[in-house]
Amino acid sequence: MNSSRLKSSRYLVFLTIGVSGFTMLMYFHLATEVTHLRNVMHSHAALGSILRGVPPVDNVLDLDNLVIIYNRVPKTGSTSFIGLAYDLCAKNKFNVLHINTTKNMPTLSLTDQMRFVYNVSNWLEKKPGIYHGHIAYLDFNRFGVSRQPLYINIIRKPLDRLVSYYYFIRYGDDLRPYLIRKKMGDKMTLDECVALEHADCSVNHVWLQVPFFCGHHSDCWIPGSNWALEQAKFNLVHNYFLVGVTEELKDFVALLEYSLPRFFKGALNLYNTGSKSHLRKTVKKILPSEETVAKLQNTKVMRLEEEFYNFALNHFHYLRKKTLVDVEGSDLILDRGQNFGYEKIKPRKNPLEAS
Repeated sequence: MNSSRLKSSRYLVFLTIGVSGFTMLMYFHLATEVTHLRNVMHSHAALGSILRGVPPVDNVLDLDNLVIIYNRVPKTGSTSFIGLAYDLCAKNKFNVLHINTTKNMPTLSLTDQMRFVYNVSNWLEKKPGIYHGHIAYLDFNRFGVSRQPLYINIIRKPLDRLVSYYYFIRYGDDLRPYLIRKKMGDKMTLDECVALEHADCSVNHVWLQVPFFCGHHSDCWIPGSNWALEQAKFNLVHNYFLVGVTEELKDFVALLEYSLPRFFKGALNLYNTGSKSHLRKTVKKILPSEETVAKLQNTKVMRLEEEFYNFALNHFHYLRKKTLVDVEGSDLILDRGQNFGYEKIKPRKNPLEAS
């Protein structure tokens, strides 16, 4: 009796394993076929558009397939800002995805770069979407992608960012006060750190915003590199849709709402009335002495970081002046509206339709 039961049990186990294996094989087969079908349909649609004289889909600005990458710099108010996106995503029908890198490394290996570009470009179910994480700028053109994501970012006065980071890793913040930080219990002030020339306040901790915008080239991460500064400026102007500053976060939100309402409609009101405008604060910060400030500002790394910040700030102010207008007597900020139009349009009919 026991022998027959044992045989039956073994039979059921093998049968279950076989059915499970078959089911998994069928799932992967169907997933592959669906992906292939999508590619075929996309190719046929593109070919049909070309034959009809309509630009291919990849050359059209399709807001429902747009991807935004927010490669957030640490300690610049990024948690407060991305909270707005999470609050708006269901209402405005877009996706938000956090990029979690191993040990918070801001640069990726070449194979991970390819994986990331492939995922962002082909994950159709997550379009439109905002990807955010502490990751350096990555040029999608290098990988042969026809449709580029929109990059946005926020930067902060370099000294303020350093002070915030230094005390954050010692005292944490009011968002997750229970979390043990890596320097918890260390009472050394920033003044003492600088006086001792300790590693915790070395130029490596100052050199961050420039390399985040410079990207994945090795020279980007050499503290004080003039080439990295110029590359960061180039990327900011040519490859970023908008870069704001922590000190003027409200204006950054307003610019995004009026220029990208598909994602950010309602963000300004949420920022003004909700709790997101001051979501995260370092529990304890001690302002540095004038002597410490002078010593830090006398380093080449700090001078280059400040030059980059001022460059970004001037460009941000230029865009703000061209785009927004303050309503006198209130704190309202409005879009200046469209200031261009089309005229003298000839021929009146599409040449293809006329024939």
